[in-house]
Amino acid sequence: MIRTLILPSIAVLALAACGQPEEPAAPAPEAPPVEAPAETPDSNALSAQGWGPLRIGMTRAEVVAALGEDANPNAVGGPDPESCDQFRPERAPENLLLMLEQGVLTRISVSEGSDLETDRGFGVGDSAADIKAAYGDDAQVSPHKYVEAPAEYITVWTDGPSDAPYREDADARGVVYEIGRDGNVSMIHVGGPSIQYVEGCA
Repeated sequence: MIRTLILPSIAVLALAACGQPEEPAAPAPEAPPVEAPAETPDSNALSAQGWGPLRIGMTRAEVVAALGEDANPNAVGGPDPESCDQFRPERAPENLLLMLEQGVLTRISVSEGSDLETDRGFGVGDSAADIKAAYGDDAQVSPHKYVEAPAEYITVWTDGPSDAPYREDADARGVVYEIGRDGNVSMIHVGGPSIQYVEGCA
């Protein structure tokens, strides 16, 4: 008799256990969002601050230590080399020219034949239209001093467009794309206010 009562009791308990709702599983912790790796600036790109091992503001001794002496010491770099000189260091790429004023690097230029590009991906031979489209309102356009349109200068300052016809602030940094009569880049100048010079050291 006792056995007969136990069996139904066990069955009732088993059914009751089956009917109990399961406790919800604890939600899995959310994984932190994966951030895209930051783009590393190309150290070999021309920028308003310099190129490769060169930085605007370096002394001549620092430039020479980085890339060597003048590759062509007999060439005339400027009418008064003590105040302004231009040269290509021995270990610099072809068609790259440095400007030093009062013994300090103020400008780096590249011309036809150079495969260097700016930090925005533009080099000699690229079109003025593409450059203007990329920079938008930051690009300041002015007529070329010696060549008729479409030749022109496209200037981009790191601190935005300037209303001044000529910037003299030694801390100003920028890029000038010199456009030839074919509408394409013929030279690029990066650095301080001397990027505005149109005749070498003047």
